Amino acid sequence: MQSAISLSLSSPSPIVRSAVGSTGDACLPTPRSLRFCGLRREAFGSRASLDASSLRLSRLNLHSKHSDLSKVFAVLKGNGTPSSSGYDYDLVIIGAGVGGHGAALHAVEKGLKTAIIEGDVVGGTCVNRGCVPSKALLAVSGRMRELQNEHHMKSFGLQVAAAGYDRQGVADHANNLASKIRSNLTNSLKSLGVDILTGVGTILGPQKLKFGKGDSGDKIITAKDIIIATGSVPLVPKGIEVDGKSVITSDHALKLEFVPEWIAIVGSGYIGLEFSDVYTALGSEVTFVEALDQIMPGFDPEIGKLAQRVLINPRKIDSYTGVFASKITPAKDGKPVQIELIDAKTKEPKDTLEVDAALIATGRAPFTQGLGLENINVQTQRGFVPVDERMRVIDANGKLVPHLYCIGDANGKMMLAHAASAQGISVVEQVSGKDHVLNHLSIPAACFTHPEISMVGLTEPQAREKAAKEGFEVSIAKTSFKANTKALAENEGKEWPRPDNGEILGVHIFGLHAADLIHEASNAIAMGTRIQDIKFAVHAHPTLSEVLDELFKSAKVKVSTSNAVAEPVAV
Repeated sequence: MQSAISLSLSSPSPIVRSAVGSTGDACLPTPRSLRFCGLRREAFGSRASLDASSLRLSRLNLHSKHSDLSKVFAVLKGNGTPSSSGYDYDLVIIGAGVGGHGAALHAVEKGLKTAIIEGDVVGGTCVNRGCVPSKALLAVSGRMRELQNEHHMKSFGLQVAAAGYDRQGVADHANNLASKIRSNLTNSLKSLGVDILTGVGTILGPQKLKFGKGDSGDKIITAKDIIIATGSVPLVPKGIEVDGKSVITSDHALKLEFVPEWIAIVGSGYIGLEFSDVYTALGSEVTFVEALDQIMPGFDPEIGKLAQRVLINPRKIDSYTGVFASKITPAKDGKPVQIELIDAKTKEPKDTLEVDAALIATGRAPFTQGLGLENINVQTQRGFVPVDERMRVIDANGKLVPHLYCIGDANGKMMLAHAASAQGISVVEQVSGKDHVLNHLSIPAACFTHPEISMVGLTEPQAREKAAKEGFEVSIAKTSFKANTKALAENEGKEWPRPDNGEILGVHIFGLHAADLIHEASNAIAMGTRIQDIKFAVHAHPTLSEVLDELFKSAKVKVSTSNAVAEPVAV
């Protein structure tokens, strides 16, 4: 197995970080939370719904001079204090996905009377048709690959018979996990007193909306502030006929109703790459159809090349690049799926594929229809709701729509579940009286293949472009998993620092548990920690985190420690 890691540093320009104002009630601490694609701890374990109040109360600083117990108990027991502003709610959120759920929980912590409107099921795409079930399938993929690696097993002195799987059992595993987390999310909202309003939410005007089935039974409510968090749906290009059986989207694929012998995956980004990992582990042959000139086009080029050598070349995967799937016809009457390919530039016919199935993994489109945006003079851009850096909605005249926000996939800033949750929390901070600007360059992303790919900040080409524009140098440094006693694998890596300042511009990792390792770097970027400071952090031995330790230590900077080291304390 090969792995790589990369880091870029820089900047005379000031570091962009989350800006938090100084106002607000200091007696309400932020509870610790475990996140799973942005999900709070309340999504896991039964004690979350039973003991939510006691968990929060136990962490309150009851000895604080500013503690206000009456306010504390209002927050814990009654979904915030009753709105005194004349509105039905302080905050209404349209959409109960990860972004809406995170915003609702934070709003209750802030004492806001909160409601959430959901026309489908709680959890949105991530829990029901995305992060959660896909990671369940990828967990199976990882186990299969490990069991199928006879050489690896023998190195441990283990003998394993031929590994097999039960398709329905695998599908049930993914479905059961999604159902459990969906139930826990719903219970967490109910236990905190968040009103779950069933139906489609439509904005009627400033601070006014309705919900229901779209008939005479719809109910009208008012809210001081409204958050749009309606998420996205699979994007299906023109000319592709999806039947949900032989031509499918990720929504269908996650049900794993069958495992085809040969499947074409249209698109080689995160979604396509992860499904190629699943299908090849279960025995399928995969053909990528990619419109750009290389597969994995969204990744850092060097990391992408290394990943291709590990994730693509040794597996039963081939690819067509620089082509469009202009027409896809589902299998019927004994005929296979027909895929007509044309040159992406000239539009000339290139080839025709006949496969058992086709997965459309060309990205996602915002789900913003029917929101009533025309009632407040808001025009979407390619379906996305326009917002500023504070997630405030912008109307057709370029003016801010008062008290209206949009988070997550619906605004298109960063189509990741945990980004939606972070944006939702940022908005709640603002409506609670604290200014807050989220630094999107500090938000990590990960592809959960085997091994994993993760990244935060800029790619190397982006870092070099920034350097050329702002007049600084970017140097390249490398590190590897090879010397790590826990990784025990052949790996390689790189980083690109800016030596005159020490700002971390980006980190890219390819290797074991890359999705977990990236957070030390993302938190450093978020907090504005410079390389000359973080290189003194101590990492436990032997752990994979030492790979990052070596990466930071290998970075060449021309500045000394920027923050004074605390005086040692005798213990």
